[in-house]
Amino acid sequence: MPRLTAVPFALFAPYNPVVQLMGDFNDWQPVDMTRQDDGWWVTEVQLPDGEHHYKFHVQSLSPWAVGQWVDVGDPRATRVDSMAGETSVIRVVDGQVRLDDYSWQHDDKPLPADEDLVIYELHIGNFSGAEGEIGTYNGAVEKLDYLTRLGINAVELMPLGEFPGDISWGYNPRFPFAPESIYGSTADLKRLVDECHARGIRVILDMVWNHTDQDCPLAQIDYKYWYHEENPDPAEMQWGSKLDYSHWDEHLNLNPAREFARDCMLHWIDTYHIDGIRFDATYAIKNFDVLQWFREQVKGHAAFKPFILIAEHVPEDPTITQPTGPMDAAWHDSFAHCSQTLARDEAFSLDDLMNVLDPRRQGYSGAVNVINYIASHDHEWPMRILGEDGIFGDQAFRRLQLLYGLLMTAPGIPMLWMGSEFGEYEEKTLEARKLHWELLGNGHNQELFDYVASLIRLRRECNALNTSGTNMEFILEDPERQLLAFKRWDEGGCIAVVVANLADKYLGEVEVTVPADGVWHEWTHNYDCPAEGGVLRDQLAESEIKVYVNTW
Repeated sequence: MPRLTAVPFALFAPYNPVVQLMGDFNDWQPVDMTRQDDGWWVTEVQLPDGEHHYKFHVQSLSPWAVGQWVDVGDPRATRVDSMAGETSVIRVVDGQVRLDDYSWQHDDKPLPADEDLVIYELHIGNFSGAEGEIGTYNGAVEKLDYLTRLGINAVELMPLGEFPGDISWGYNPRFPFAPESIYGSTADLKRLVDECHARGIRVILDMVWNHTDQDCPLAQIDYKYWYHEENPDPAEMQWGSKLDYSHWDEHLNLNPAREFARDCMLHWIDTYHIDGIRFDATYAIKNFDVLQWFREQVKGHAAFKPFILIAEHVPEDPTITQPTGPMDAAWHDSFAHCSQTLARDEAFSLDDLMNVLDPRRQGYSGAVNVINYIASHDHEWPMRILGEDGIFGDQAFRRLQLLYGLLMTAPGIPMLWMGSEFGEYEEKTLEARKLHWELLGNGHNQELFDYVASLIRLRRECNALNTSGTNMEFILEDPERQLLAFKRWDEGGCIAVVVANLADKYLGEVEVTVPADGVWHEWTHNYDCPAEGGVLRDQLAESEIKVYVNTW
């Protein structure tokens, strides 16, 4: 006779008249659950060791199905079997409910502070694996040594909440507590995070809290309790069922949507040891009070580890970041747009470029408040943009090096979109598209990778260029020659002078006023350049950027 374990099941559905449980353990015949005063329906089932699939059988209160019976997965399921009708899965081992048997190995490894981050945004499904295959958590682990060679120390994973179907960017979460199963097991995901930590790489998770997939269990159970009955956003910003954070249940004295989102975030911190959250579409959420409440809940819970909260807030609003706003940092979308305008050699304003290079000019309090990037999942790869404009070969790679030179020397936390560091060019699409890793066999592409890696190394080694301070001053502005220079420095005396030829034409000799005479080391070509009478003289080729660091 197999040993049986009393396993509790619960569903929060405070106003639904009837809730029942059904599963493979009772031949999918619904059995009644008991409603508690706190709005939770509960029951207990004696189960043997093994995996068990279940759903809830609920009398719906959603407007289109009032009084009708619906079968739904557990909104808080930590595992979902999408191949078995999106059934929720619970696992019993040795008389205990266990998600998996993974044992964490690297929780003691030191991780970088926010101001030291260089972020790499990636999509698990497209990052690894052969053409025609969906990438996996284990496939991403196999690429971690590559990311270490690149020099990044944080990955930002696009949303992982279980979504319908096999291919998605993840912005339509249906079961936000459960990681997408097409990418592998929960233990595989834990191993990915653990192996990142072993290499000193933080893991930031992109999460969607403006909306859910329209067929999320919450929407089928009691739509108006969780969501806005009428979506208040413009049509172009309606991406699913919009969570209603203003709804207050006066009988139970709680805000259901807030608590559901909070509990999910804490679950990912506790279960998967993530080191930060990127909040999707905070402009659509709009409510800074809600985001501040999330901040207090999450930061308090993750008090003993570095943890960053990042907003995607477009159009930009610096007040969403600290010290006045709820988020630590925000995606610096104007940096990307200005960079791509510069890459295309379109008419651009030098003032606009200076504004994005120095975020204080846009109202941000400090460098750590912006995430600078040239491309992201919301933008085409820069190489594709150049190709669409007929810019190829040497000219294209020169322009990319210019953009990366600015990205890695400007104040702010830099972020790379996967593949852009070696010149990926694939068209952006919601379908599965693999990175062209074979491009690294080409001279130009490998040189671009090496250049970006060396920039990251310079940024990490030269204190004047990291994000810990906002010390920056423009020292040369020449719109006619499209020449720009700025200096950055730290309190210990390290000074970096960055000189950029923004035009794709040979500029010849340039003169730049520097803080002191002496030998300055030009980093991009590895040579010494003397400064006399407070002037440094050198030459700039097409779309060339040079970085001079004092050597005394």
